[in-house]
Amino acid sequence: MNLEFNRNEDVIKRALSEMKQRFAQVALGGGKKAIAKQKEKNKLTARERIDYLLDPNTPFVEIGAFAGWEMYEEQGGCPAGGTVAGVGYVSGRQCVILANDQTVKAGAWFPITGKKNLRLQEIAMENRLPVIYLVDSAGVFLPMQDEIFPDKEHFGRIFRNNARMSAMGITQIAAVMGACVAGGAYLPIMSDETLMVEGNGSIFLAGPYLVKAAIGENIDAETLGGAVTHNAISGIADYKFETEEACLDQVKKIMSKLGHTTKAGFDRSTPKAPKKKAEDIYGIIPADPTRPYDMLQIIEQITDDSVFEQFKQDYGKTILCGYARIDGWAVGIVANQRTMVKSAKGEMQMGGVIYNDSADKAARFIMNCNQKKIPLVFLQDVTGFMVGSRSEHAGIIKDGAKMVNAVANSVVPKITVIVGNSYGAGNYAMCGKAYDPRFIYAWPNAKIAVMGGEQAAKTLLQIQVSAMKAKGSEVSPEDEQKLLNDIKGKYEKQTTPYYAAARLWVDAIIDPVQTREIISESLAAANHNPEIPPFNTGVIQV
Repeated sequence: MNLEFNRNEDVIKRALSEMKQRFAQVALGGGKKAIAKQKEKNKLTARERIDYLLDPNTPFVEIGAFAGWEMYEEQGGCPAGGTVAGVGYVSGRQCVILANDQTVKAGAWFPITGKKNLRLQEIAMENRLPVIYLVDSAGVFLPMQDEIFPDKEHFGRIFRNNARMSAMGITQIAAVMGACVAGGAYLPIMSDETLMVEGNGSIFLAGPYLVKAAIGENIDAETLGGAVTHNAISGIADYKFETEEACLDQVKKIMSKLGHTTKAGFDRSTPKAPKKKAEDIYGIIPADPTRPYDMLQIIEQITDDSVFEQFKQDYGKTILCGYARIDGWAVGIVANQRTMVKSAKGEMQMGGVIYNDSADKAARFIMNCNQKKIPLVFLQDVTGFMVGSRSEHAGIIKDGAKMVNAVANSVVPKITVIVGNSYGAGNYAMCGKAYDPRFIYAWPNAKIAVMGGEQAAKTLLQIQVSAMKAKGSEVSPEDEQKLLNDIKGKYEKQTTPYYAAARLWVDAIIDPVQTREIISESLAAANHNPEIPPFNTGVIQV
């Protein structure tokens, strides 16, 4: 171990420590007082409900834990977007679980809550996974109703997805553990089976106060829409239980009887551990994100037996392409190489930059993986495409478009992990959020932006200074420096993985050591969908 390795390791471990501290804060939901009130009603928290459901000693990949991070501060915040959700195993079946967190504004739906729930439904539809809804919500957060109610990707889309998933044959189970009101009342009824907890579970379009205001009727919540009412009178619900545990036990029984479906058939052999020590991955990524390193070392940390069969090894060296296995799963890996490399013409090329030959090579490899039905794993540490007259005259836009076309039209599952920088069009070409990866994750050191902080700040500074001078203002060097620092600080805050995770640009921020396991679980989920359409790229300039 050298000094640089130790320095890199320290930086990543500090970032991990910060991530764990922030997650502990998020995991408290609405706080200890709100949790205590939940307990007074004999109710479990959202996380306790999920823990009770999950099979012991099985992986649970939480999605959107940092959704809403540092957002809605004027409204008191919305930890984890007011829901706890992820992909895990119940009665041996991999499934999506969505649990309203009643401790956060009574489980009310903020704009990010709707976005998170739609993302989880998208995961279920793309991967043909059963869905378990643990319902305990007061409905739309009324002060922000215009941002959650009427648009295409707002609250109503959830019920549209309920109907679409049902038509697709995806099992949906709703356990109503608390309130389920207004438009939200449609969710459990549009699920395959509805379970309710007596005394706490309730379903109605309008609660007692609104009923009184609307038609003058005096009625309590239990009589209006409690478990007994909907099991014995309306017939809306299918089961009622005295305790949450009994209700969740029935969910497990239902899941255990689901029929097994055809899989996609992605190849998986007996897993082999990497030859490298897992924790050594911490020391590879430089503390300074501008410094070079060998991406091959990262790949060897996550692949079976640390084997990586390179495709076109001596061509387009700033992108590594090749075949490997991750926890037994056959994959094609596309990764940015961050070392300085020599091109076929003998020219030195900067690491992390996509050149003409690299884009050409990656496009061909992506097409090969689609031809062979091999899932793709993208490891992003990219600063963008090469600029300048030489690249432009060589047709960098054409070659970049060829790669983007291949990524956009790819039909095999794509898993993206941002291990470092993710800048500009490089984000797109390496399967960023806009290119429909089945799952997308980020390490705690990741940076996501249209360009690096230093370059962006200087560009924005030039624009502001020019505008000020055009109005006759004098701008001293000290003023310029202050402006630069202010712009850079604001910009860099927007490039952090937390800013991205808060807005669901990434599904989760993950510990680098868990990369191999999380990719494996993502591929297991993807393997549930047998429908792989024909691969066609359309028109590509050659």
